[in-house]
Amino acid sequence: MNLPEAFLERMKEQLGTEYDAFVSSYESDVCYGLRINLLKGTADEIIPVLPFSLRNIPWAPEGFYADSLEHPGRHPLHEAGAYYIQEPSAMSVVSLLDPAPGETICDLCAAPGGKSTQIAGRIQDDGLLVANEIIPNRAKILSQNIERMGISNVLVCNETPDRMATLFPMFFDKVLVDAPCSGEGMFRKDKTAVTEWSPTQVEICRERQETILKQADTLLKPGGVLVYSTCTFSPVENEDQIRHFLETHKEYSIEPWQDFLPVSCGITNGSLSGTMRLFPHKLEGEGHFAVRLRKAGTSQIVSHKHKEKGNTKNRKKAPEDMSIFWDFINDNLTNLSIASTDYFEFFGDELYRLPSRIPTVKGIKLERPGLHLGTRKKNRFEPALAFAKTLNPDNVQHIECSEEDALRYLHGETLSAHETMHGWTLICHKGFPLGWAKATQGMLKNHYPKGLRIQY
Repeated sequence: MNLPEAFLERMKEQLGTEYDAFVSSYESDVCYGLRINLLKGTADEIIPVLPFSLRNIPWAPEGFYADSLEHPGRHPLHEAGAYYIQEPSAMSVVSLLDPAPGETICDLCAAPGGKSTQIAGRIQDDGLLVANEIIPNRAKILSQNIERMGISNVLVCNETPDRMATLFPMFFDKVLVDAPCSGEGMFRKDKTAVTEWSPTQVEICRERQETILKQADTLLKPGGVLVYSTCTFSPVENEDQIRHFLETHKEYSIEPWQDFLPVSCGITNGSLSGTMRLFPHKLEGEGHFAVRLRKAGTSQIVSHKHKEKGNTKNRKKAPEDMSIFWDFINDNLTNLSIASTDYFEFFGDELYRLPSRIPTVKGIKLERPGLHLGTRKKNRFEPALAFAKTLNPDNVQHIECSEEDALRYLHGETLSAHETMHGWTLICHKGFPLGWAKATQGMLKNHYPKGLRIQY
């Protein structure tokens, strides 16, 4: 691989005697990983279902090395959200963040969604995730991955970091800044990152990261946790960036990575005590840097109530808007849990269930304002794919498909059904929902969105 000369000169100075081993690592194959979706089950429940050769990733209990030649990204279980394809080193960042159920968390630079979906699996359905991405096209990809993984308690925002700081001042228990960077750690994986690199680009990234960190501080509650990470080796974007932040934000201190990750996993200390480095010549993964910072103070519990339609009483008083939805629920689902704090809102004809901890969505540029339940049509309700991905098949009429039929369904084809089946049906493979079909006269009319249909 032809690496930039200025990059190699700096890495030789930075690594010293380890430099030759580092350069040799670029002749090795890229590591390939997948991370199971903890919203769909535990590792003991999901791994036996997956037809792949897997090995544990030591710094992420839900992560596994996989063989790219087995093409797990093309399997129906990938579309069902049973797992997420993710670079192994990247999984270490959320382990350092250590999300827990009930927490309110912001992923400030979230696309394409690897770390957001990992956070969601850790907090389960008890908590709030706000995933933000400033670039509209990337925000759409983020939203699609959120949907595929069956995540319900999330807002996907398309805002600048400074707007986020204005909208959510001191709102979050934890903030993740997976900062846009010069991408040196991805050179082995992404050849485009090599051609786009320059010393000037490193400095541009450093300035952008410094601004984002300032906004992240505004988002975080006193006593909260801020995790900063990059996929670059550059000290000015990593340790130097954090030194400057600590000098200008005296209320922060580093919590050592060894308190949250296994010390024998190949991760090493950065040049700033408590920070962590992942080098491709020391472990099976690409280059990463991360640090966990604790903000001084005691977090206060703040009650955030909706400004409109914010309770069950008001929701039940909206038969004109909601009756077709409740009719759909009564006709098609059993034992569906709908909490008294659930907040429903139509955006045009699209119905969403909004996370209960958000005081209002007014004024927020949103790509996804919560769980998309479906579309209001004349005298009927058509359920959304996102809704299907959150359901337990036992609570709805469903059909279990073979891998062949699952691929046919994802391609948009009509499937066969028993003559007695009628109405909305959840299409599943290995117990994981793929999407909706409508049964009539022994056939299942395909309702998998046309824009998502795939070729195999």
